[in-house]
Formats: sequence, C-alpha cells, structure tokens
Amino acid sequence: MSDIAGELARVEGAFAQPTLTLLHQRQAPVVITIFRAAFGRNNKPIPTARLHAQVEEHLAQIRQAGETEVPSGTGRDVCQRWMRGQWLVRSLDEQGNEVYTLTSHAQQALELVKNLARDRATLSEHRIATILGTVRRFNAEANPDRGARVSLLNEEIARLTLERDRLVEGADMVSATEDYMLEGFTELLSLISALPSDFARVEERFGTIRAEILAAFRAEDRPAGEVIDEYLARADALMTATHEGRAFEGAFALLRDDALVTQLREDLTALLEHPLAGGLLSDAERAELRGTVRLVRDGLDRVLAQRSRVTATLKEYIVSHDAARDRELEQVLRQVESELTTWVAETGPRATHGVPLLPLRPGVDHLRERFYDPADDVLPDRIAAGDPHDAPELSLAELMAQGGPQLASLRGRLRDALDALVPAGSLGELFDGLEPSLRRPVEIFGLLHLAADHEWTAQAVAEAFSTVRPDGTRRVFSAPRIALPDPDLGEPTPTRPDLDRQEATS
Repeated sequence: MSDIAGELARVEGAFAQPTLTLLHQRQAPVVITIFRAAFGRNNKPIPTARLHAQVEEHLAQIRQAGETEVPSGTGRDVCQRWMRGQWLVRSLDEQGNEVYTLTSHAQQALELVKNLARDRATLSEHRIATILGTVRRFNAEANPDRGARVSLLNEEIARLTLERDRLVEGADMVSATEDYMLEGFTELLSLISALPSDFARVEERFGTIRAEILAAFRAEDRPAGEVIDEYLARADALMTATHEGRAFEGAFALLRDDALVTQLREDLTALLEHPLAGGLLSDAERAELRGTVRLVRDGLDRVLAQRSRVTATLKEYIVSHDAARDRELEQVLRQVESELTTWVAETGPRATHGVPLLPLRPGVDHLRERFYDPADDVLPDRIAAGDPHDAPELSLAELMAQGGPQLASLRGRLRDALDALVPAGSLGELFDGLEPSLRRPVEIFGLLHLAADHEWTAQAVAEAFSTVRPDGTRRVFSAPRIALPDPDLGEPTPTRPDLDRQEATS
C-alpha cells in the first residue's frame, strides 16, 4: 500500500468515528446547540423523561426561529437516534433512575466547536512562551543526563532569583498586555474544557472492560480466577498505559493534595481579579474558570462510581454464579435442540406443533406442610393422683351455682310471665325481675335458648341484662332485644299444653 493510500485509510477511519459523524451531518449545528443547552459544561446526568421534554421544547423553538434542518420525531425518538449514533448513553444513577449522559465522542465534538467559536490568534507571544516553557520543563524532567538536568535546574533557579531580586529592589513590573492575557485565558479555557471528555473516556473504558469480563465469565472457557486477574491487570493498565488514565491519576493526585488544590484556587482567583480580566472574559467564561476544581471533583466522582459499579457487578456475578445450574440448563437446551432436530426430520416443512409458553402446573390435592416428628408421639407426663382429703368440700347448691342455665326454672318463669295480666315486654325486662339465683350471666343463654324454641325473632336494637354472679358481684351484658308475644294484640301465645310438651321433650 502506498503512502497516500495508507493516509487515506487513516483519514477514513477518523471520519468513521462518532465525533466526526456528528460534526459532518447537516443537522450538526442543531444537535450541538441542544447538547450545549441541555448538558452544559459539566455533563451532569439528566433523567430520561426530562431530556425528552427538553429536546421537544428546544426543537420547537428552533423551528420557530426559521431553521429547516431539524431532526424529526418526538423527543424520545430523537434521543434514541442519538444513542445509536454513540452520542448519548443511557444508564442508571445511584438511586436506580434512568439518566442520559453525553459520550466522550459528543463531548469532544462540543470541545471542537467551542474552540472554533472563540476568537484566538494563530500566533502570539503567549503561545510561543508556553511552548518554550513546556519544552524546557519537559526536558528538565525527562533528560537522562544527570549533569544536563542539574544545569537546567541551576539556570531556572538563577533566572527566578534574578527576577525576585529585581522586584525586591523596586524595579518596574512588566505588565502583561491585553493580547497576552487574552491568549492565556483562551488556552486555559481550552485545557479546562477538555477535562469532561477525558473523564468520560475513562468511564466508557471501564464500561467496555465490564462487558468483556462478563462475557468471559459466561463463556466459561477459562477459570474464574484467571478472568479476575485479567480484570485487575487491565484496570491497572488503564490508569498507567492510556492518556485518559494518566490524566485521571494526575487529577486524583491533585485532589488528594490539599496544598495543590488551595494553590489552584488562589491562582485562579488572582487571574480572575486581574484588571484586564473583566473586559476579556464573559460571565460564562468566568464561571467556567471559577468552577474548575468542582469540575475535576465531579469527573473523578463519576469515574470512581463507574469503577465501583464494575467491581460490584463482578462481585455479585461471582457470588451468585452457579456453574452447576448453568451446566444443567445447557444440557436441557441441548436435549431440546436434539428433539427438535428429530422432529423436523420426521415431519414435513409445513408441520406445526403447539407448544405452550410455560409448562402446565401440576395439580396437587394436598401438600404436606409438616413432616413426622418423633417428638410429637411422646406421651404427656402422667398426672399425679391427688389426696382426696385435700379436695375442698362443696355443697350441692355451690356446685349448681357454677353450672349451666337452669332451664326448668327459667321455663316456669317464662310461662308465668306469659300468663300474667301485665306481661313483661321483653326478655331483658323479664330477666331483671327474676330473683338473684336466676340472674347469673349464664341464665341469659338459657332465656335465648327458650326464645329460639318458640321461634321468637330478635330486633335490631340491644337491651341490657343486669346479672348477679354467685359471689355477689354485678355486671351488665348487652343482648339483642326479643319482645314477648302479647295475647291482646292477637299475637300467638303458646298454650300451657304446648309448654308442657316442650318441657317433657327437653
């Protein structure tokens, strides 16, 4: 392959990346505008329903502004297309809610557009000084010659000492020009705006490792310990062998050093308070510089959360994975495949066979809930025979006072009440007129039993029965009110032979 053909292949590969496919389409200005308006510079996760509504609202406003190259469809459809283009990714946050975030490709496209939108000179004193300073510092840190490295450090120390002494002696301070400050702020903003995409690439790399490790677990062609060792090795290599990983490690080391974080804040504050900064920076750019530390912290938190999520997923899979169960399932599927092959060979091409989606449930008339326990067949302890002389002496009247209702006596009182010139109105009134020996609580059941024999119906209201226990204590009970039949009103009243017959039957 010639040099020009190889260069063409590399350029075509670059254009196939999601970053350039986003910028190369006709709707790129609209998509980039919506991404910048929705996610801002921090790429904070947005709930799926909220982003769908925001996309629909932004598209409607863009159409009203006269733009014709606008994506069609609902907010959900547009977000789905952006996910297929690898510009959006949908995941779960810490609370388990679905959220959208920009991929590293989309953030890189936003960074390119943002850099092109800034007014910047192609060549300036600040840029040349930055290149010279970077090369000098790089050489001082990487030069393998000990003497050369010492000479470089001595020259830097001498230069700084001379500048310090000149300022201490009261010499005039060389003020930075407006062009120098503008170029410095532009390059600083460019460096800061590249951080979110770097962090996003580290997150996506962890997600890729997670998918590959889970696929290796499911394949079961290697021991689980070997797969875990590979994951740990790749996680370590990600932090040291890639540009994104080294940037992450550097940012992590920065945040661990409180002195460096304080120095960064103080330097940014001094630059923002510079007399020329007010006319060179917009409010958005000042806010972007002021939130640099928070931007780095948020990116680190997302990367650490993604790494923790990968580790937790692998741990859960290792703990809950049952190789024996998976092998049993594989055997069943192979048997099903074998039977299906046999059936297809013995039938025609249009043969059908109805197969239920789920197997039928077995019908069980009775399912044993408890199994035999030898402890249940142990005989209880034998009751010891008591001394008959220790038994309390009770009279017949005391024993009868503790017994059931006295139906014979109650039936006689009920017969007398029905034959009286002024009969009682209800069972409760009759009960209240009885002597204390017939007003025990159990006698209420006796009266209700006799009322049921006569088929007297109870009313919806209740009435009180004032009872007297054998020990003299009193208590009031409520029972349904049952009215006694009144002969004067033509209601049927049992005759004395009927009562005698009922008594004889009882």
